[in-house]
Amino acid sequence: MGAGLSGYADILKAPHAARLLTGTLVGRLPNGIAHIAIVFFVRAEGGSYTLAGALAAVYGLATAAGQPLLGRLVDLHGQPRVQLPAAVVSALGMTVFALTGIASLPAAYAAVAVAGFFTPPLEGGLRALWPGVLGHREDRVHRAYAMDAIAQEVMFTVGPLLVTLLVWLLSPAAALLVINVLGVLGALSVVVSEPSRTWRSAPREAHWLGALRSPGLLALLGSFFFVGLALGSITVAAYAYADDHGRASVYGWFMAALGLGALVGGVVYGARTWAGAPERRLRVITGLLALGYLPLVLTPGVPAMTVLGVVSGVFLAPAIACAFIVVDRHAPRGTVTEAFSWLVTTFGVGAAVGTAAAGPAVELGGTTAGFAVAGFGGIAALLVLLATGRVLAAPGRIEHIASMDENDRSGAVEPGFSSGHRA
Repeated sequence: MGAGLSGYADILKAPHAARLLTGTLVGRLPNGIAHIAIVFFVRAEGGSYTLAGALAAVYGLATAAGQPLLGRLVDLHGQPRVQLPAAVVSALGMTVFALTGIASLPAAYAAVAVAGFFTPPLEGGLRALWPGVLGHREDRVHRAYAMDAIAQEVMFTVGPLLVTLLVWLLSPAAALLVINVLGVLGALSVVVSEPSRTWRSAPREAHWLGALRSPGLLALLGSFFFVGLALGSITVAAYAYADDHGRASVYGWFMAALGLGALVGGVVYGARTWAGAPERRLRVITGLLALGYLPLVLTPGVPAMTVLGVVSGVFLAPAIACAFIVVDRHAPRGTVTEAFSWLVTTFGVGAAVGTAAAGPAVELGGTTAGFAVAGFGGIAALLVLLATGRVLAAPGRIEHIASMDENDRSGAVEPGFSSGHRA
């Protein structure tokens, strides 16, 4: 474990690595927490919870629609020419929303839709940069994927606290503006770096489906739609659980426990090198993830439920990190950023569906029914992977990177690393 943890430090010591990771996380702040800031702002403007939820949903769905399209443009034209202009347009859309408020609902919906649609695909862009930054070494890049998943959990834990602090110190409108200014600065930090400026995608076959012409990628996206559904439903069910216990702080404790479990799981997963095909390992991890969600339907007392929250989160970051590797193996040549962006989109749409499904489930069957939606999502994700096992087992002929030496190609690491370069 110690050697594995030192591997994280080794990655961050690589030229540009710490800057790219930090810049990407800061640049993704709007995507991660803008929906929370929207709710605060709409409520401060006198809008209803329904309106706040609707505007947040429009922002999320617009983001989901824009990510793969912008990702394809990045693959075609490079990162700086797409990422920074998109970040600026997104920030301008949110600025219009913050300055005009909800006096005109069509204008408000249009502004948040623009802000969401033009959210730059920094997440997929970073994963496309890791191979070049880390010397095309499989073990280091796979560990970087795990570190990326861990960093996401940190962002989703710290982000809501940042929104709350900005609202308290300034105002809900100022919070929206500050978050989006930070987003532009983060994107700027990434695109002016040498790896981003010099990165070029492999030549791609002209095809209107782009990355979606890969059966293996479609299978993975189908599975992770249900993982997103599970997480989305948990956010609603946890609110209901907190209401049952009469304390809003219960929600915070449970969600923090979920994030803690994901952090621990991600650190442990990335601290060692895994042998064997990642597709098989992903089935095992997803099965354990589903098993972690099922006990939540018991809804025991707060201390026990907090422990269950930790357990249910343990295999989330490993599942995401392993999915990154599978995406890389199945993405058609020249579509790496688009492929990663599709994973982000599918996960987000699944979360939105889970949120929508858990509400009626709670109203009809109580808190237990809400958590049952999460259990269903976990099981469905596993079933998709099992049903598509033959498709996932055939990622196609992999074009190994010439710079890898024979030690890097030994059985100590997973075969097939190519960063989206396919024959």
